[in-house]
Amino acid sequence: MGKNRGLLTYVIIALVFIVAIWVLLPNLTSNQHTTKYSDILAYFDDYKVTEYTLDLGTGELKYTLEGEEKTHTYEVPNVKLFLDDIDGYREAYNEKHKGAELTQDYFKITDNSWMLTVVPTALLMIMAIVLFVVMFRQANGGGKINSFGRANIKAASGSAKKATFADVAGADEEKAEMAEIVDFLKNPKKYDDIGARIPRGVLLLGPPGTGKTLLARAVAGEAGVPFFPISGSDFVEMFVGVGASRVRDLFEQAKKHAPSIVFIDEIDAVGRHRGSGLGGGHDEREQTLNQLLVEMDGFTDKESVIVIAATNRRDILDPALLRPGRFDRQITVNYPDVKGREDILKVHKGKKPIGPDVDFHELAKDTQGFTGADLENLLNEAAILAARANRKAITAADIDEATMKVISGPEKKSHIPTKRDKRITAFHEAGHAVTAYHLKTQDRVQQVSVVPRGMAAGMTWTRPDTEDNHMTRTKLLETIVMMMGGRAGEKTALEDICTGASNDIERATKLAKNMVTRWGLSEELGPVAYGSENDEVFIGRDYGHVRDYSEEVAARIDTEVRRIVEEGYERALVILSENREQLDALANFLLEYEKVNEQEFLAIMRGELTVESRKAEEAAKKPLMEENPLIDTPAETEPSKDAESAEDDGMFSDFESDKE
Repeated sequence: MGKNRGLLTYVIIALVFIVAIWVLLPNLTSNQHTTKYSDILAYFDDYKVTEYTLDLGTGELKYTLEGEEKTHTYEVPNVKLFLDDIDGYREAYNEKHKGAELTQDYFKITDNSWMLTVVPTALLMIMAIVLFVVMFRQANGGGKINSFGRANIKAASGSAKKATFADVAGADEEKAEMAEIVDFLKNPKKYDDIGARIPRGVLLLGPPGTGKTLLARAVAGEAGVPFFPISGSDFVEMFVGVGASRVRDLFEQAKKHAPSIVFIDEIDAVGRHRGSGLGGGHDEREQTLNQLLVEMDGFTDKESVIVIAATNRRDILDPALLRPGRFDRQITVNYPDVKGREDILKVHKGKKPIGPDVDFHELAKDTQGFTGADLENLLNEAAILAARANRKAITAADIDEATMKVISGPEKKSHIPTKRDKRITAFHEAGHAVTAYHLKTQDRVQQVSVVPRGMAAGMTWTRPDTEDNHMTRTKLLETIVMMMGGRAGEKTALEDICTGASNDIERATKLAKNMVTRWGLSEELGPVAYGSENDEVFIGRDYGHVRDYSEEVAARIDTEVRRIVEEGYERALVILSENREQLDALANFLLEYEKVNEQEFLAIMRGELTVESRKAEEAAKKPLMEENPLIDTPAETEPSKDAESAEDDGMFSDFESDKE
């Protein structure tokens, strides 16, 4: 009704405008002369006109007066009358002005006077029509002003490939939960007959990259219903009320195309807890949230509109948004397990040619903690490496390098460390590896490297054989020992310490503090949680952190954390002192060959592999290589001559990070 009134108003305005044009047009096009006809005749009677031209069609008279160079223009009212009035003027003028005869000319009749009326009228009519069309579009929401409150829905093209459950791997239980929604959208009568109500809202929770958005798209693809995706940030504007208007428009469109799915990505951008923060809240966001709450609770059972939202911050969502009737079902999309990662790798393999030496099961074991997005990125990086090397298929070497690249960044082969820095890094990484080898709860060492990657000067990579969800107190304590093994390796072999263990110390301290304050693993302080875990995220974690214990308890916590870390460091020193030969052997091998894989590491720990034995093996193979060049060369990297000769007295400053 409101739109019709607005349209009628614009129609009336356009009609008034057109009528005004027709009324005023004669006045606008009429000639308002400043020179009278009698004045013109007086000029001719006094013989002042020395030159003139006359258009016999329009009556336009152009004349020049005696003593002037300017040409005057006048439109005579009647050409025939004017010619009768000046009849005989030429003869009389020429008689009076011997040698300066009158110059005159007549133009034949070309009657185009109608253009002076029709052309302006047509232009004004065109302008009126254009104005009418613009107003009509504005009244129907076609203009930018009226579309400002429209929802910014990212509609997919009809030719775009629809996602299905076959594209989602590693989330079998989550797909089973969502399959009920698909069945409801396809067969709503089955649920209506038994009195069941499908969840009106489904909230997908989980870390970034686990496939929440893909799962929502797969539901829409399987059900074959319209899919309305929008981001939570699209509702937030600087103008109060715009977000609420967009929420209304979104749900209006979804209801028109019911059954349909509304997907709100990153709903925490608009669904934050109301009244939070230093300023008491945000008017625009709260109005938008209020409208969202009303829309979600205002559905009828027959509308068949399902809201799916995704977030990784459930803790900051408003409680009213999470209650049954709005988001009835909450599904956690967590990190995939070994089988899930293997299935994800097979899905993302696609048309990529994979070499016979690539084992997805082993790769899934090596990538604990990877999300689906991480695994897709890993395979893409491996494909890029294979293409760079002009290979026709992705090999295991490409996969290994891509895995390390995703974890720690690319190798900095152009960076040549000094002999001193390289020696520090070698004993640091050897300290990590040897302590891990002698601790029963620690994962097995898979690779040790002193080649810089990313921000790390070196890396010790361990791989677990099983995926345990629970960490025992013994394993946590031995993990701290392994973390401090790098500093202990420097102290044992070099009789000095450096800044390279800063990241190890930071992580060990954080782990020890969690043992004391969160997990109740300290005998001194007992099974008590200290400190609130509900940080005030709206005004900053540190600023809003609530400490619910006394200064005395805080001092005891600091003492206990320090004790745990220092005992771990002392135990690492003892392990490396008792196994100094293994520490030296591994460090020397790293100095010579820069990398050690799992088989080489175990051989070094058993005393079966040394730098001398490897060189002797290479020397024995050299004659065979000269006789038969088809024999494969050793996979180990030869030491860099430049690295051995480079000298620099600067202190080692790059911090080191490990993949535990």
